[in-house]
This record gives sequence, structure tokens and C-alpha cells, in this order.
Amino acid sequence: MRGPVLDREEYIEQEYFFRVYRERLLENVPSQEILKTISEEILATTRLPMAIDFMRAEILHSGKISTAMFRLPHYFAPFQAFVISRAEEDESRFEQLTALKILESEAHFRAVSPSMPGLFIFQFECIARNRLGYSEGLKAMMADPLYSEEWSRWIARLAGSLGERELAEIVYGASQHFQNRRTTARKPGEQVVEKSDDGPVAVVAKALFGDQEGRIAKANIGRDPLYFFAALQRQLNYPAVPRSSQAEADEDKKLPPFLEARLNKIEQRLKINEMEVKGGIDLTRFYKQPDGETPKLSDLP
Repeated sequence: MRGPVLDREEYIEQEYFFRVYRERLLENVPSQEILKTISEEILATTRLPMAIDFMRAEILHSGKISTAMFRLPHYFAPFQAFVISRAEEDESRFEQLTALKILESEAHFRAVSPSMPGLFIFQFECIARNRLGYSEGLKAMMADPLYSEEWSRWIARLAGSLGERELAEIVYGASQHFQNRRTTARKPGEQVVEKSDDGPVAVVAKALFGDQEGRIAKANIGRDPLYFFAALQRQLNYPAVPRSSQAEADEDKKLPPFLEARLNKIEQRLKINEMEVKGGIDLTRFYKQPDGETPKLSDLP
């Protein structure tokens, strides 16, 4: 059952709720206590205080808030409940703090400038970056109330094509830019037989993405999907997906590629210098052996 699109004030209060919930978890405040006090801070004209009370009763019963969110499809979007449920799994490596930060950003996007292409890219990147599972994730996305029926049908067919084609190619095939190029390629008076719409890459009756999205998608075919997401965020101001603190820390520790290459060269030079100090380099070790194999520099002690 598809829920309704909420009023703007509901999403503003949701954004505040997810942010404060995350901040107080960082202060080691128990979830039950957070839900008990935060409902008094939420705007009383919204339905969020009632939803929080239901979540508090559910967390006392099952220890999870995702079960309450799944049982409130008329208020929380299925993707919101899906993200929290992945963080609350016993063996999940997906942090709850990251899940709350994602929902905070998504609620802000829904309140400020909601668009179906922007929401799709944001949700899809959340699934891809955090490895939440495409099958269940796409099912949650297609039931989102913000999507039209045409968008929901397209997302439903998407799972069958992800293994065969990359996302940039799929988005390009459903863009206005692709349809414009296809139209200009026709000769005057030529009759073109349309193919059946048997997949998300096939020509859609109405373009789901704009001309600019199609141009960016075409330029990123064959490249890392993260570059595609980053280009959309730079060029079209699409919302960025929050990253986990652990992922950011690992990236900060990683050296840039040019530094790693330079360190490898320095290491090889130090190895050669050490051999010269010990008595010189034995070049006979690099002569071609009878078996046809030639030692490599990396084989040096």
C-alpha cells in the first residue's frame, strides 16, 4: 500500500527528529529516554509526536524502532524503514548513526526541493555505497509515495538489468537527452518502429530524467558509478549521501596514489643502495636461466 506525500512541515520535523536522535545517541543517552523527551520538542500540529510515542512503545517491546516504522506506512516511507532495519540487524556492519544521518538528509531533501530523479539517485547511492542489498532496497524505493506510477514500474524492472548494464547507461536510456538524440538521428519522413518497453534501458514513453542528467550519464558510461553520483551532485546540486565515520577515517588514512607510487620508487632505490653497501649488485642473478625464466627486481632480498 502506497502512503501519501506528507506536508512540508512533517518532513522538517522529521529532519529535526533524526538529527537530535543521532546527536543524543552520541552522548550515550538511551533510546527509550530520547524518544520519551524528544516528542515534547516536536511541533504539536504534526503527526510525528504520535509516531514517536508508537516507536517508543515498540522499542520497549522488541528493542527496535524499524518495526514501528514498518507498521506506520502511512507516515514513514518504506525506504526510511528499510534503512533503519538494515542498521538494526544483529550482524550488520551498517552503523545506526549513519542510517539516522541518511534519513536526516533525505527528510531535508523532501522538505526543500523534492524531485523524483534526485530522490532516486540519492536512494540508489545509499544502497550502493553502504551495500544494503539491491533486491529489498529497490522494493522499498518503488513503494515510495513521491514516485509516480511510471517511476515505480521503471524501478521494479531495474533489478533485472543491473547485472547486465551499468547505472549510467540505464539512466541515459531513460533521459530526455537520449530521446532528443534519437529524434534528430531520424531522417525526414522516416518511419521508426518502436521497440517494446521490456526493460528500464528500453525507450520509455516519457523521459524520466532531464537532458542534463542524460548528458552526465552518457559521459560516465564505463566509469566508476561513484564518479557519476559526484558529477550529479556538482552539476545539478543533487543531495550528497552521508558517509559513515569509519569510512571517512579509512579514507583519511589512505595515501594519494601519486604518493604511494613515489614511496615504491624510494623503497626500490633504498634496496639497491643497501646491496651496493654490502658488496655490489650481483648481475649474474639477472642472466637468463636455462629454464627460460629471468629474475625480477622485486625478487631481490
